[in-house]
Amino acid sequence: MGFAVMTMTDAAANRVKDILENAGPEAKGIRVGIKKGGCAGMEYTIDMVTEPNPRDDHIERDGAHVWIDPAAVLYLLGTELDFETTKLRSGFTFNNPNQTSACGCGESVELKAADLAELAKRREPV
Repeated sequence: MGFAVMTMTDAAANRVKDILENAGPEAKGIRVGIKKGGCAGMEYTIDMVTEPNPRDDHIERDGAHVWIDPAAVLYLLGTELDFETTKLRSGFTFNNPNQTSACGCGESVELKAADLAELAKRREPV
């Protein structure tokens, strides 16, 4: 196995599986991407996948499937997808080493492309 673009925690995997249980038989997983928007410049996107795009990267944990938009890969390399519940909100969170800042409300972020040389240094031998 090569280098995975992203990883996901048990909490994120469980939430993806919960979403799919309520989405119907055509739902296969979720798709993560980024788009321009918000006051910090970029926003994470999460969409339901009914037909996987063969160009997307794919990760799986305990039966939870997540596809990653190829246009977002350089910004998401090394990211851990998590799911958290607090007193005020619940939702997916992105522990992204490429995030340089976030807006005050937490809805948008500033991202830089991943440093591929640094990732190669940290990559474990296959």
